[in-house]
Amino acid sequence: MRLFDKEIYQQRREALKKAMGKGILLIMGNGEAPMNYQANTYHFRQNSNFLYYFGIAQPDLHAIIDLDNDTTTIYGNELTMDDIIWMGEVASLSSLAANVGVDVVKSPDALIEDLKAYPKKSIHFLPPYRIEHQTLLFDALSIKHADQAAKASLKLIKAVIAQRSIKSSEEIEEMEKAVNITKSMHVRAMQRTKEEKYEYEVVGDILKQCKNYHGSLAYGVIFSINGQVLHNHHHDNLMVSGRLVLNDSGAENDMYYAGDITRTFPVNGKFTQKQKEIYEIVLEMEKSCIEFIGPGVKYYDAHLHANSILIERFKALDLLKGDTSEMLAAGVAGMFMPHGLGHMIGLDVHDMEDLGEQYVGYEDGQERATMLGLKSLRLARTLQPGFTLTVEPGIYFIPQLIEKYKSEGKFMDYVNYDKLKEYYDFGGIRIEDNVLITEDGRRVLGEPIPKEIWEVEKIMKRREA
Repeated sequence: MRLFDKEIYQQRREALKKAMGKGILLIMGNGEAPMNYQANTYHFRQNSNFLYYFGIAQPDLHAIIDLDNDTTTIYGNELTMDDIIWMGEVASLSSLAANVGVDVVKSPDALIEDLKAYPKKSIHFLPPYRIEHQTLLFDALSIKHADQAAKASLKLIKAVIAQRSIKSSEEIEEMEKAVNITKSMHVRAMQRTKEEKYEYEVVGDILKQCKNYHGSLAYGVIFSINGQVLHNHHHDNLMVSGRLVLNDSGAENDMYYAGDITRTFPVNGKFTQKQKEIYEIVLEMEKSCIEFIGPGVKYYDAHLHANSILIERFKALDLLKGDTSEMLAAGVAGMFMPHGLGHMIGLDVHDMEDLGEQYVGYEDGQERATMLGLKSLRLARTLQPGFTLTVEPGIYFIPQLIEKYKSEGKFMDYVNYDKLKEYYDFGGIRIEDNVLITEDGRRVLGEPIPKEIWEVEKIMKRREA
C-alpha cells in the first residue's frame, strides 16, 4: 500500500479542522460489496474522502475527528489469523494509522458507542451513498435512510469540496501518472483496432495495458462503433470498414487518482472526407476551449464557446442556418452535443460528485439550465488555480433524436433536416483531455496523446494483427 508522507495527511486534516471550527466529523470508509454471495466481492475501492484524509485503502474503516477535544480516531479490525491464512500478512492497522499521523485505533464495535456519546447536533457527516454508510447512520444516530442525505452537513460538504478542489503538487504528479497509463491504453487500442474484429477484443487489450502499468480502470470502458450512444458499455459489435470507433477509457493509478481520456478513430485506419470534416470541428472545439479556459473564467462560458464553434462550422456544411446567437439561446447545439463540456477530476473520475454535483460544479446563485446539453453540464463555476478538469466536446448524430425534433417541428428555422439524413449512420466523435488550471492559464496533464488526424492515421498504419 502506497501512501503520501504522513505530514500531508496531517496538514489536510488540520485544514479541515480549521474550516469547521468545532463539532464531531465522521468520515466513513467503504466496505466490501458482494457480487452474488458474501465471499465473492466486487473489486474494493475505498471512499475517496477517507483516502484524502487518511490514505488507508482497507475495507470497513471509519474515522472520527473530534474538534472539541482535538482527537482523531480510526475504527477498524486488526487482522486475525484467519485473515493472514487467506490473504497473507500485511501491515497492522495501528502501524498504517501511525503512518498517516493517527495514534488512536479502536475496534468497529466502539464506533457506535462513541457516536452515541456525542450530542447529535454536533456530529457532521457527508452524504451516504452505500448501504453500510446508511446502516451506520441509522444504528448510531437513529436517522432513517430516506432522511440521511438531507441531514448531511452542508458545512462539511462545502469545506471538503473547497479543499479537495485545489490539487497539490503531489496530487498533480499522481494524476499525470494516471493520464500516462491512460495514454498507453489509447495508443494500444489504435494499434489493435482492425476491420472484422469485435469491440471486446480491443477492450481486452485496453484492460491488459492498464494492468501492465499496475493500474485499475477509473470507470467502465466505453468503446464502440456506435459513438452516438454516450455511455455505451456494450462491446459486442463487429467493427467494419467505414465506421468510426469511440474509445472513452481511463486508468486509476495505485494512489487512486483517475485519468479520463477520449479518442475517436476510423476502424480501417483512414478517415473519410466526411469523417475528417466533423472530426476537425470537434478537434477545433477542444483545442479552442482549452485555450479559452483559465483562472477567473466560468466553465459555463467555455461550454457556450464550444457550442458557438459547432454552430458556425455546421452552417458552413449547410447543416444549420440562421443567426448563431439565436441558436445558442435556443439550445440548437444540444441536439448534436447533448452533454456538458466537462467535469472536475481527481480521486474520482467525476470528482467529489458524491457530495452533490450542485456544490462541486456550481456556485451559490448559479442556476442550472434545463435545455438539452446545458442541463448536463456538470461544471459551470468560475475556475481557480489548482482545479483539474476534463475538456471533452463532441458531435453526435442521433437519428432518434433528430427524427423526434423534426416530427415536433422543433428548430425548423435553423436545422436542415433533409441534409442530416446523410449522417444517420455516422455515429459520434468525442475528443477529451485532462487539464490543470494554473495561476496564469492552463496546462494539459500528462504526455501528449495522439489526436491530430495525421498522428492517428500514422499509428494505425502500423496496426498489429
